[in-house]
Amino acid sequence: MKMGILGAGNIAGKMAETIHEMPQVISWAVASRNPERAKAFAEEHGFMHAYGSYEELVCDPEVDLIYIATPHSHHYEHMKLCIAHGKNVLTEKSFTQNAAQAKEVLAMAEERGVLATEAIWTRYMPMRKTLDEVLASGIIGTPHSLYATLSYPLQHVQRMTDPALAGGALLDLGVYPLNFASMVFGDEIKEVKASAVLTERGVDAVDNITLIYKDGKTATLHSDMRAACNREGAIYGDKGYILVQNINNCEGIRVYDTEHHLIAEYETPKQITGYEYEVEACMRALKKNEKECPEMPHAETIYIMELMDNIRAQIGVVYPNER
Repeated sequence: MKMGILGAGNIAGKMAETIHEMPQVISWAVASRNPERAKAFAEEHGFMHAYGSYEELVCDPEVDLIYIATPHSHHYEHMKLCIAHGKNVLTEKSFTQNAAQAKEVLAMAEERGVLATEAIWTRYMPMRKTLDEVLASGIIGTPHSLYATLSYPLQHVQRMTDPALAGGALLDLGVYPLNFASMVFGDEIKEVKASAVLTERGVDAVDNITLIYKDGKTATLHSDMRAACNREGAIYGDKGYILVQNINNCEGIRVYDTEHHLIAEYETPKQITGYEYEVEACMRALKKNEKECPEMPHAETIYIMELMDNIRAQIGVVYPNER
């Protein structure tokens, strides 16, 4: 498979590093609006072509899949450009700014008959299946509540602080606890309660979210772009509890009984970076001529975007181009 990357920032570099180690993927082309940056990126990561515009990339007939690595604020525009030219897309989370954009893009992809999927890597990783199996085993009995947190000190990063780039903790960090809750407890939510601390520029620095499910389960979620945290996920049942070390890229799962004794432990398989799993999922889908990846179906992407729209409405975060 010949892969292109749209954007040449840090996250693009991580994907480039990943596919360089995947023998079944050819690092075909990278595009940046800065030709010199594209050239330097291509040389550093072994890409065969460097384009000084996104239009050149989408017009390259050899490209099988384009990974979109631009800020959230630009995903909608860049996916539409790719899809209009018949290109399959793997788009970094969060998929778009809001659910309306996600619905429009996915409808366009369906109409054009191309693959479009969200690169929320935790959905594709092997440890997601391991966690499912641990829960299904009944080792902690009936799970009743969960907690998940993801925070990094990122106040110095422009895309996090700039409202015009759809900045704030929610779309960049909070999306992970939300996906963790969704993977564990599903989407039958009765009530969403959210509070936040906003910056002077009007984006959310901190988000505290409580989800109450129709069956009585609860999820307590937290993200903060001002501080570091242990990145932990915990699932509490009547016979014990599960601790997931690092919900952003699982580093291990440990199970404890009600007396807090360690009763089971699961280690993470060796990986390149963790990004390889979403690329492999795209390859499987393309081989089967499928237009979405079962690991992250379109309906789930839209649902998470709707959930974040709901949260933003509660905390009062509106991006400039939504006004």
